[in-house]
Amino acid sequence: MKHSGWRKPTPGLGIAEQFAQAGEVIAIPKTQAFVAVKRVGAHIGLKAGDMLLLDTLGAFTQAQDWEEGQRPIVWASNAYLMEQTGFSLSALKRHARRLAEIGVISFKDSPNGKRWGHRDADGRIIEAYGFDLSPLSARVEEFEHLQAELQAERELCQRLKRQITVARRMIRARIEAASHAALRGPWDHLSGLFEDLLDRLPRRNTASETLERLLAWFRELQERVEAAYLKAVRADEVVENTPETNEQVSEKTQEMNPREVNSEPHILITTQLNPVTCNRSETEQAAGVVPNAPPEEQLDRELEDWVAETRKKRGVALDLPTVMQACPEFASWARNIGGYMKDWGDLHRVAGQLRPMIGVSEHAWNLAQDRLGPQIATAALVLTFDKHCAGEVASPGGYLRGIVQKAGAGELHLERSFYGRLSGQAA
Repeated sequence: MKHSGWRKPTPGLGIAEQFAQAGEVIAIPKTQAFVAVKRVGAHIGLKAGDMLLLDTLGAFTQAQDWEEGQRPIVWASNAYLMEQTGFSLSALKRHARRLAEIGVISFKDSPNGKRWGHRDADGRIIEAYGFDLSPLSARVEEFEHLQAELQAERELCQRLKRQITVARRMIRARIEAASHAALRGPWDHLSGLFEDLLDRLPRRNTASETLERLLAWFRELQERVEAAYLKAVRADEVVENTPETNEQVSEKTQEMNPREVNSEPHILITTQLNPVTCNRSETEQAAGVVPNAPPEEQLDRELEDWVAETRKKRGVALDLPTVMQACPEFASWARNIGGYMKDWGDLHRVAGQLRPMIGVSEHAWNLAQDRLGPQIATAALVLTFDKHCAGEVASPGGYLRGIVQKAGAGELHLERSFYGRLSGQAA
């Protein structure tokens, strides 16, 4: 760069002049050039004041200035630029210098340091000295490529943040479920590790490499929490299923419900979660079958008929959009894990993945599917999940079992719950 005697040349200004020479032989529309630089301005070090000055300079250029063989040079005076931008003289010089050092504009200086220029009859610049915007034309392709990389990085970071959020919530839900159920396990230690990881979460924009490392740590901790939870649940189920425990529960139940103990014949339905006690006349009246038929066959036939009728009636009433709209918390989790839910099969798969998060055992889930059918069981689990997240249900496993029991008694009206939640949202 030629030293005029009044502006000290620097490597940055020299590189800007090289960009200007390259931009002179490129035809780039003015709009494309400015869009490209604005999308990456913050990344390459431009401030808001720099962009304001650049916009002001660009307003002086005309379409033909950006054609091949031309240079968009602006010779507006300092006084006019100060009036348009509101900058002081020192601020104007500072912003202009930064634009040049970053290589967005170049200075084309006259021998006496004055800015001036004139155009021909067609409006083309014949000779001019001042701020040269040609570097923008030369760097459009570079800026567009950089913007694509930045956009990909932003999308990756957003995806990693969502995955971290899912893992974080599942870890917290598992630990809280274990605490509420008083399960034995290293929960204090795992809670401490969890809090340490939470302290490492970034408070501002972070590179994807850091987020990937954090996600790996959260997922590793999630696996440890899941393993400890499943181990504790199995140990708890073993204790609950011992003969001594069953006898104690039976005796305690009879003490709490003395009127259910009677000398009339009763039916014990072994395929249900809890024994149902009733007298012969009540059973015959409810089932509507021949009294001499084996009780187990009567009730099994009744349950099969009810399931068929439920699938026929309620399967139509409970459409997928209604279920997702009525349960927004579940819908959010489902989309984070499985993306767009196109049918009941997708919803059933994601519901099975989210089931452990709220502490519903695999046994309870399988039983619900067996008794209700996959579609209605899925809707029941979605409702259970959403109510648990909303604080309406403290024991999701117990709530799901209650739904199954209502189904066995012919008292389940699941669609009412969903429409009721929609009504509450509208209110």
